[in-house]
Amino acid sequence: MQSHNSPEKSQNLATNSQTPNGTSHKPKLIWLNILVFSITFAIALVGLPVYAYFYDFDVQTIIAFIVATGFCGMSITAGYHRLWSHRAYETNIFIRFIYAIGGAFAIQNSALHWSSDHRVHHRHVDDNDIDPYSAKRGFWYSHIGWMLREYQQHRYSDYKNVRDLQRDPIVMWQHRNYLMLVVLTNFGFPLLFGLINGNIVGSLLLIGVTRLVVSHHVTFFINSLAHMWGSQPYSDQNTAKDNPLVALLTYGEGYHNFHHAFQYDYRNAIKWWQFDPTKWFIKSLSWLGLAKNLKKISEEKINQAIAKQQLNKTCCKLMNLSLPDREEVLAKVQQEYDELLERMTAFYKAQRAWLEVTKDQLVENVEKSNISQQYNELKISWFEQRKNWHSLIHQYA
Repeated sequence: MQSHNSPEKSQNLATNSQTPNGTSHKPKLIWLNILVFSITFAIALVGLPVYAYFYDFDVQTIIAFIVATGFCGMSITAGYHRLWSHRAYETNIFIRFIYAIGGAFAIQNSALHWSSDHRVHHRHVDDNDIDPYSAKRGFWYSHIGWMLREYQQHRYSDYKNVRDLQRDPIVMWQHRNYLMLVVLTNFGFPLLFGLINGNIVGSLLLIGVTRLVVSHHVTFFINSLAHMWGSQPYSDQNTAKDNPLVALLTYGEGYHNFHHAFQYDYRNAIKWWQFDPTKWFIKSLSWLGLAKNLKKISEEKINQAIAKQQLNKTCCKLMNLSLPDREEVLAKVQQEYDELLERMTAFYKAQRAWLEVTKDQLVENVEKSNISQQYNELKISWFEQRKNWHSLIHQYA
């Protein structure tokens, strides 16, 4: 964060530094981070149950804790992550201001710094020398360890990869005033609620400290658990996983395999029944006219990625089986896959044509009928081929 060297040129500094005599040593400890993480965790772990035992928490404070935790979480997922890091949608200055306040309340660095780290992560995911929180260095490192030492000292103020965000007045205002905002929100909000509710100590403990601990570790799970536990239906080119349970903990970010395969999509979960409150929130903003240009990967590209991943997994399993006709089976699988892609492409091309003619009022009904018939025939053909494909690959699941 504090050198203008590029990550590629400085990658050796990301792990171990060199002493004058040439021996390597671990980077310096960041004592401020260590103290914040350890003290807040200890207070939440010990102070919360002790206070609850002797005094208990009223319903209003518990509700305020839930709201404050959600405010922090959504400011990170909808704001820092999907808006600023990936530019998956656009929103107005008022919503961006709310995100900036919530991000400071969550104490996860400024949006500029957070987004810069995250873009490096996506560009160099799983590269232990460059990825700021590479999961291949283990759970502890990717979850919290990367913030406890000066692993990223060489790029502390290197913001070349977020020049677009430097043109956002809200991002730069928050970046310049980050420490002040952290103090005002983390002490001000709990104190204000405690004064109104008549329970300052309980408010500081639950809305202040415990909310911060929960907010921290829920977000950190995206870097750790979401890269270690789950399935990979879209890509196996990196460690990112899809996991519904992690999604419950991380406001929908647990569908991480999809996210790394299609990082500019405003959604992480694409099925209606999958838990992604961040997606629902962004969509709700668009319905209210507060967000626009929501980016979505086409259904065709998603299905192509799924089919490719299924092909890779099936071929890998076949290579590990002792089948007398393995080469013939592999050829059959490849043939079915090629046919699947061919019919899929034809179907989506016909679908686009059908959508175009339905918009054009001047197109004759006869032509619309012909295109509609072709579209329906290709749809049936693709669905039949997809059924055959699934039947074939499930034999080796």
